Amino acid sequence: MSAATTSLQQQVQEAMARGRPAEALPEIERALRIEPANAAFLLYRAQCLLGLGQLARACEAAAAAQRQAPADPVLWDAIGTVYSRGNDQQRALAAYERAVALAPDKAQFLFNRAAVRRFLGSLTEAEADYDRVIALDPTDFEAYKNRSQLRTQSAERNHVAELEALLARTADWRAAVQLHYALAKEYEDLGEHQRSFEQLQRGAGMRRAHLQYDIAADVATVDWIIQAFPGTTERSARQACAEAPIFIVGLPRSGSTLVDRILSSHSLVYSAGELNSLALAIVAAVRRHSASRQISRQQLIAASAQLDFAALGRDYLERARAAGAAGERFTDKMPLNYLYCGLIRRALPNARIVHVSRSPMAACYAIHKTLFEAAYPFAYDLAELGQYYLAYRRLMEHWQATLPGAILCLSYESLVADQLGQTRRLLQFCGLEWQQTCAQFQHNPAATTTASAAQVRQPIYDSSVLQWRHYQTQLAALSRVLSAGGLHVD
Repeated sequence: MSAATTSLQQQVQEAMARGRPAEALPEIERALRIEPANAAFLLYRAQCLLGLGQLARACEAAAAAQRQAPADPVLWDAIGTVYSRGNDQQRALAAYERAVALAPDKAQFLFNRAAVRRFLGSLTEAEADYDRVIALDPTDFEAYKNRSQLRTQSAERNHVAELEALLARTADWRAAVQLHYALAKEYEDLGEHQRSFEQLQRGAGMRRAHLQYDIAADVATVDWIIQAFPGTTERSARQACAEAPIFIVGLPRSGSTLVDRILSSHSLVYSAGELNSLALAIVAAVRRHSASRQISRQQLIAASAQLDFAALGRDYLERARAAGAAGERFTDKMPLNYLYCGLIRRALPNARIVHVSRSPMAACYAIHKTLFEAAYPFAYDLAELGQYYLAYRRLMEHWQATLPGAILCLSYESLVADQLGQTRRLLQFCGLEWQQTCAQFQHNPAATTTASAAQVRQPIYDSSVLQWRHYQTQLAALSRVLSAGGLHVD
């Protein structure tokens, strides 16, 4: 490598290290004009585009890097990561396969392949990969937790003894949290509900102790939204976009992935996954019109009610397409878009909004027993979870009252009890003709990256509807919070 090329590569790496992809990209483009076949530079370009939210372009840049890639397992693993984060899991799997072939005993590469295999529904193969990861690196505690989620554990085949032994000698709280959640899942599968909840509470308590979170701010946010969008008048966008995306909103673990799989089994619907495009578009629009660099959440919400809604709709669609939304119709299943129903109705009046709900105790228990990667900090304390749930319900009732006919309310329990009837109702609301594939969503080969990745490979089942009842005593404090808020929790 020449001195000039070495210097150029150092400049690119420094720009990347700053974590500002918009600043790094020009440096990378300059490097590629000199060395257009440099696989490392092409990969940097892909990573920058990924950081800018341009997922489709990032994947094509990763493909360009792949075409020039030498037999370097680190490079192939990085290419696979761009594909995976760009929601192209098939190409991610192929890249990870190449990395593993070149370095079969590298635990990181096997872990990454296991994750993509889980997304694609290859659960047996994913478990074998996690087994190998753990054998190579017994301190990869996330691998233990992920492995427990792949199937229902049985008395004959489980990891309880191994997990308990690990936990007894683990000092790091992050590792302990992963192990507690893995044990909670496996004990629940085995019907040992008391032990399951004990493990869950220990893990959740540790996670909450290391979070900076104020439930009062989230509850106040609902008040501010209701004040900003009182619904006395509905001012939709002039020259509104004709496109009709389908927003699936609600809380996590309430059946939104199931509904998304049903809809995306239709030949005209593409699942774009959980996009942050709407929130980003709203914040960008408010900041463009704000005289102050610092703007509070309350000020942002108030300002959002005065935006150019047509421009907001166009910006959302542009961001969504850049993030990979494709096809004649697409779904956006970001649960927290429930906060923005008023804006969705104004900015994209042809959009469909499907609110997926679940009975209060079932919804809260399902959230509480999930270890989220970063989002949903209200999940780990039952009193805070109850307060958040009440605020969410209050806002959804406000949207129902002020946006009549704009939102389809679909309960998970109703869908489980009457799959065909509720699926027909869902398709009709979305303006889609009946297709039998929607009733056989479990055969949908598309990847899913949510916590429900394993469950949606099965036909609809009802075992989780009343699962929370095993913990009625332990959930009594939650029940009291919900009851005090006026909800019927039985």
